[in-house]
Amino acid sequence: MWGPWESGEKARFQRAAGVNVIGNAVKIAAEGAAGLAFGSIALLADAAHSVADLVASAVVFVWGGSRYDDADETHPHGHQRIEPLTALFVGSTIVVLGLLLLRESVLGLVGPIEVAASPVLVAALLFAMADMYLLYWYTDRVNATLGSTALTALAADCLNDIYTTIAALVGVFGVLLGFPILDPVAGALVSVLVVYQGVEIARENVTYLVGAAPPAADRKRVTAALRENPAVEGVHDLTVYYDGTDLEVEVHVEVDGGMTLREAHDVETELVTGLRELEDVGDVHVHLDPSGVGEWKDAADGGDRDVS
Repeated sequence: MWGPWESGEKARFQRAAGVNVIGNAVKIAAEGAAGLAFGSIALLADAAHSVADLVASAVVFVWGGSRYDDADETHPHGHQRIEPLTALFVGSTIVVLGLLLLRESVLGLVGPIEVAASPVLVAALLFAMADMYLLYWYTDRVNATLGSTALTALAADCLNDIYTTIAALVGVFGVLLGFPILDPVAGALVSVLVVYQGVEIARENVTYLVGAAPPAADRKRVTAALRENPAVEGVHDLTVYYDGTDLEVEVHVEVDGGMTLREAHDVETELVTGLRELEDVGDVHVHLDPSGVGEWKDAADGGDRDVS
C-alpha cells in the first residue's frame, strides 16, 4: 500500500517525534529544578505534565512511524491503526497524570503552603513557554504535509502546554505578590486543563480505532466521485468507515448489464483508482451490478437502492 516515496515521510515523522522528546526533556529539567528548589506546586505540576508528554512523544517516536511500513503477511491491510493507537496512549497517559496532579493541588489547598518567592520561578516558566512554542511551531510545520494524528496530538499538547504554563505563571506571581494560595489554585487549573486535553485526544482516536463512520461530507465526496464516471447508472450499499486514519470504501455500483467482462473490468479499475486518489482514502472495494436487476436483500428489508 505504501510506496518507496513513503520512506521520506517516515523519516520526517520520526524526526519530529524525536524533537518532541528532546524539547519536553529540556522543559522538565528547567521547571522541575526550579519547582523543587523553591517548593512551587504550580511548577512541579507543569513539569510533571511534561513527563507525560515525554513518555507520549517517546511512544510516538518508537511506534508511530509504523504506519508508513508496507503491508505484510501479518498486516495485510497495512499498519494504519498503529498511529491512532499511539495517539490514544498519549491521551490516556495525559488523563492519568492530570488526575494525579489534581490530587496534589487539592492537598496543597488544604495543607500548609510553603513556596519561596523567587524571580527564578518566573524565568523557568518563561523559558518553558518559549520551548513549547518553538516545539509547537516545528511539529505543526512538519505535520502540514504529513497529516499525522499522532503529530497532531503532540502539537496540540505543545500548544496547551503554553496555556497551562501561563496558569502556573499566575500562581508564581501570586507568590511574589504575597498570595501563596494562588500557587496550588494554579496547579489545580493546570490539572483540569491537562485532563480535558487527554480526554479529547483519546476520544478522537477511539473513533479511528473502532472503524466508526466519518463525517457525512466524506460520504458525499465519495458518492460524487463515483457519479463522475459516465458508465455509472446507480450507486447503492455504500459503506465508508475508518481503517486507522484512512477511509475504507465498500460500494455496489450499477452499470449497463450489456457490458462485456473486459469493459466492466475497465470501469471497475477506473472507479477504484479514482477513489484511491481522494484525500484520506485507502482501500476501496467496488462491486459492479447490472442496473435495474435489484438484489435479494431489497425484498427483505427495503434496503437503500441509491445514494444521491
